[in-house]
Amino acid sequence: MLDARLIAAKEAGSRRLLIVLHGLGDSLRGYLGFPGELNLPWLNCLLVNAPNPYYTGYSWFDFPGDPRPGVAASYGLLSELLDHQRAQGIPPEEIALFGFSQGCLMVWETGLRYPHRLAGCVGVSGFICEPETLLRERSPVSGSQKFLVTHGFMDPVIPFAESKKQVDFMKKSGIDVQWYECPKAHTIDPYGEMQAIRRFIQQCFGK
Repeated sequence: MLDARLIAAKEAGSRRLLIVLHGLGDSLRGYLGFPGELNLPWLNCLLVNAPNPYYTGYSWFDFPGDPRPGVAASYGLLSELLDHQRAQGIPPEEIALFGFSQGCLMVWETGLRYPHRLAGCVGVSGFICEPETLLRERSPVSGSQKFLVTHGFMDPVIPFAESKKQVDFMKKSGIDVQWYECPKAHTIDPYGEMQAIRRFIQQCFGK
């Protein structure tokens, strides 16, 4: 089971849940302030550590090197995490995913492979591992899965053009993707981008 920390919603009794996946070399500690930045009092946030140690943090898959074995293993663990939430009485339609960089890639993998539709999926400053393969192997419910993908056109780590090309390919293949771009580097913009993320999550949960 993945190491995780729950930050409970301010509104007691709410079951709505956002699972937060960090980027390479980071950890759940880097997102302790994220629920406050979102400022959605009805939203529980489950901050998750990736499974593989990487310097002072963790990774979801090997970097550099072949990402595929690590991506497959991490998807298996995230699938188990979602199954565990279901067993605890939180249905998939009450769960959204958020991921930054490597976490974004895992949002793509999980959102399209998991056999139950989630409330929504947010991917920030990331890319897709083998888009054609992912489309061939996607779950039957993936056509109704909603995505918001954001990227900065000043990103020096993951090229903006490549990310946009992948998103355009997914959209043309029938995946429901909203795209948001902004003048930022490899980070999360606390203003326009955060507002777009907040609006999308509100829409996903009908708020």
